[in-house]
Amino acid sequence: MQWFSGSALALCCLPSSPVTLRSWPLVKARCICRRWVCINQFANVPAAGSYAYIRRTSDRLCKEHGLSVVMPGQDRGKSYAEWDAHRKGTSWKAKLKAAIDAAIPQAKDFDDFLRLLQEQGYEVKRGKYVSFRAPGQERFTRCKTLGEAYTEEAIIERIKGRFVERKPKENRKISLRIDLENSIKAQQSAGYEKWAKLHNLKQAARTLNFLTEHEIDSYPDLESRVAEITAASTEAAAALKAAERRLAEMAVLIKDVTTCKELHSLVQEYQRAADKKQFRRKHEGTLILYEVAVKVLKEQGFQKLPNLYALKAEYKQLAEQKDQMQRQYIEAKRQMQEYGIIKQNVDGILRTAPGKEQMQER
Repeated sequence: MQWFSGSALALCCLPSSPVTLRSWPLVKARCICRRWVCINQFANVPAAGSYAYIRRTSDRLCKEHGLSVVMPGQDRGKSYAEWDAHRKGTSWKAKLKAAIDAAIPQAKDFDDFLRLLQEQGYEVKRGKYVSFRAPGQERFTRCKTLGEAYTEEAIIERIKGRFVERKPKENRKISLRIDLENSIKAQQSAGYEKWAKLHNLKQAARTLNFLTEHEIDSYPDLESRVAEITAASTEAAAALKAAERRLAEMAVLIKDVTTCKELHSLVQEYQRAADKKQFRRKHEGTLILYEVAVKVLKEQGFQKLPNLYALKAEYKQLAEQKDQMQRQYIEAKRQMQEYGIIKQNVDGILRTAPGKEQMQER
């Protein structure tokens, strides 16, 4: 059956709303009914009109009428035509991936790999990106569009046996719980409320695991740990600012010492000059720079020029210490934010006002 009534979907989801739809083919019905009816005409309908509910209803109607159901999965970002072609085994990309996978174990190098694909009938186009076109295919397909393991660099590494496909990192970061009682969005959308409840359960479990791993058995222990982390973060920030201030001062000092050393010979010429006024008029700007640098050094208590090499060595060492302090500050700040989230989650779970009733031992 290639046709079914789009109005049936709207009547199931919104029986009291006027329906002005007609019958469309499967692709149009699923696209237009879901998007235009759900989003444009009935965007303010509560839970019964949510996208999830309409999707389930649409899937049920498709099954009742013997039509295909697009199942959600990892192949996102495909058009329906591409998904359907892949499902039927007629996708150019799927065939190309299979051909590449078969050719790689037999290839000695990338040129040999290209030769093997040409023997299978593929036309090769080399440019910024390597592209292939199968017999009967209208356009070339770039390798990089097939996935991470099919770029030119990845294929070369796979031929050498050194390619390791990266696995997506699982998000285990602890985030704040959602205050369902005061969430307007949760009150307006049953779908969001259901998601928020599941989210809160996950965060509660991660919070409990965090407390167990860090041996925090009571609320006073948690408050003490938060205070320690906050103090460490404040101390690290102060040390970092002091190091940055000292580096700025040393940079000016090194500049002044360098100026004095570089212009010392010119000053000696000025002192030996028969006509000092004429010499000064000619080199006035340079002499002023020297005099300002000498004045600044005397104000800092230097009676003679400091050792420039020693200053640069000290500056380099302090810069390395500053980088280490910055890493320590970033880590302390991260821990402070993490413990802050943990404490807010605990307060929310136990309904304990911060700084008041203490939680009992778990």
